[in-house]
Amino acid sequence: MTEKERQEAMAVATPPYASDALAEGTVDAVVIGGGAAGLNGALILARSRRSVVVIDSGSPRNAPAEAVHGFIVLDGTPPSDVLRRGREQVRQYGGRVVFGEVVSAESAAPSADGDLRFTVTLADGRSITARRILVATGLTDVLPQVPGLAEHWGHSVVHCPYCHGWEVRDEPIGILATGPVSIGHAFLFRQLTEDLTYFTHGTGLDEDSRARFAARGIRVVDTPVTEVVDDEGGALAGVRLADGQVVARRVVAVAAQLQARTQGLEGLGLPVQDLPNLGRGFASGMAGTTEVPGVWVAGNATDLVAQVGASAAAGALAGADINRMLAIADTDAALQGIAGGSPQGATR
Repeated sequence: MTEKERQEAMAVATPPYASDALAEGTVDAVVIGGGAAGLNGALILARSRRSVVVIDSGSPRNAPAEAVHGFIVLDGTPPSDVLRRGREQVRQYGGRVVFGEVVSAESAAPSADGDLRFTVTLADGRSITARRILVATGLTDVLPQVPGLAEHWGHSVVHCPYCHGWEVRDEPIGILATGPVSIGHAFLFRQLTEDLTYFTHGTGLDEDSRARFAARGIRVVDTPVTEVVDDEGGALAGVRLADGQVVARRVVAVAAQLQARTQGLEGLGLPVQDLPNLGRGFASGMAGTTEVPGVWVAGNATDLVAQVGASAAAGALAGADINRMLAIADTDAALQGIAGGSPQGATR
């Protein structure tokens, strides 16, 4: 299976919904990404009476999961319901949510008063001009190349003990190691089950870690895993090793490599950073600021390990900071207008 085929096996699209019309003229902000971070950022902006358009590709990372967990009030809510309610709330304050895929985003000529401008183009050829951009594209989980693994992603193949742990408690769980990060992963899942097997799968495991595993009753298997095995009903039943042995497991936990979704955003020139044992994401500062003036990032695109609640909070912080900077720009333009003899010099 190619990487593209694995991603297709893992992907679950958002249920169809009515898309708003793309706004004409220049809007205060375009939010690229319709997940928790993007929608919460848009909500803050819309409630601040900013014209905001969310571009949603309809492929949220957590779509395969049955429910969102670890987020107070919304714990146990299906991801699609969280996003549906988020879209409704953004629209309630005048924001727009447009179903589409961004193929390019880049700086444009500034306004007459020097305010920033960006052009965002969609796959169908439509484009929109914005004063500011919030990137909230999320990330892609890159799984090991083990046949059958991707097909169970988000159900019997999990990654986060806080997102899925309670639901798989007391099950026979296997940790499919991807590197040093998997060692800590194992201890977190050991909290959830007494039947835990650690498959080194070609990664190193030092003697100290082996001793610590033994102390917690974690079995270690060094023979490489060749495939995930299903039962007659299609449920995950175990993993097959290179020697042909099948180790019965009901759940496989894997610390996937995390890669921010950067496609179509190259024109913005956003810096990215490699995070050891985790993956690659956009670099950002306080409230999602970046080295590119006028562009913010929030959620898993920059914080690779953020859960839904943390991503939503990051979106809110970024949205508030964007509004703050727009207020400064509006005031600067008003001052220029007064100096030039026009009392209506605001950018908006």
